[in-house]
Amino acid sequence: MGGAESVALELSERQQALGMDVRVVSLAPLGTSALVEEFRDRHIPLEAVAKRPGFDVTMVPRLAARFHQLQASVVHTHNPQPLIYGAPAARLVRAAVVHTKHGVNPDVSRRLWLRRQAASFVHMFVAVSDDTAREAVRNDEVSRRKLRVILNGIDPARFRPNRDLAQAQRAELGIAPNDTIVGTVGRLCEVKNQRMLLRAVAPLLGSDTWLVVVGDGPDRQSLERLADQLGIGARIRWLGERRDVSSLLAAMDVFALSSYSEGLPLGVLEAMATGLPVVATAVGGLSAVVDDGQTGYLVASGNESAFQERLSRLLADRELAATFGRRGRARVCDEFSSTRVAREYLSLYAEALHGSLGFAEHREGLRPQPDRQPVRPHERSAPQA
Repeated sequence: MGGAESVALELSERQQALGMDVRVVSLAPLGTSALVEEFRDRHIPLEAVAKRPGFDVTMVPRLAARFHQLQASVVHTHNPQPLIYGAPAARLVRAAVVHTKHGVNPDVSRRLWLRRQAASFVHMFVAVSDDTAREAVRNDEVSRRKLRVILNGIDPARFRPNRDLAQAQRAELGIAPNDTIVGTVGRLCEVKNQRMLLRAVAPLLGSDTWLVVVGDGPDRQSLERLADQLGIGARIRWLGERRDVSSLLAAMDVFALSSYSEGLPLGVLEAMATGLPVVATAVGGLSAVVDDGQTGYLVASGNESAFQERLSRLLADRELAATFGRRGRARVCDEFSSTRVAREYLSLYAEALHGSLGFAEHREGLRPQPDRQPVRPHERSAPQA
């Protein structure tokens, strides 16, 4: 379950708590997955309008028909494919359209053209970090007047230090209570650059130090082979896709993220909320979250030696690591809660409704919250071409 999916999940739950009628539509068959189970466990209505292989010319009218049946006031799309099909479908039923861009989305040629055309249908286009907003501007993805920045958030009540959970997880993993765990959570793929993490952490793993990897993906087998080549396979726990990430984070001592590219990764926010110091690459929106030298360390993308040195420093100084962890949790609670995100989006929906053809019909359904306004690029660092 990636960041965009997690945002949609948290946002849906918070919006329901604020009194909104939320329906989630997937463009893929639901099947069985951790994501589907999470939506169902939280009692969020979930359905599929499945896309056919290739470019599906029937998708827009089929989505429009479903939006009409649901009497949708606002359609909020996440990531490129839902934007391409969902935005024009929403406009057909006179709904307001909001899109969220979660990362770089390195499309070229026809798919980038499709994204640009689809973005012309949206009323508001949200980037999850200033860096992501600048990327949208560089690619000419959307008109600047529609562009907003809303930083991601998580539920600090769900992700928090918990010694009992930590010890239970360590026992399940076969790791002693006083051993040290470096952990990472994310899809195992090239852009996450876990190969650098393995090389950097290899000299640091020993009889009382472990690496725990939560997540799955196309690079898993090659990463396991690299770990064996480095002689550290026995010191790594490969856990695959898990639904108990909050308790796994509670069992860790340091969180590491070695990505080449990010939007604003929820995994780092979740780790900080759990009281973990972070070592990460300074990409995407990470500099807006991790205060270098205060809540963790940021290093240049691909700088393996610096990454290793910062990890070593935190592993050697538990008091420093604990101090960083406390500061990190305080910052997430103050600035990056999912409740704040939901209220900012609710305010943005109301703004989008003002620009939609259906505003007169729907204006009573959504009202902006007086205590929160959407974060606009010019109120943070304005995106530059």
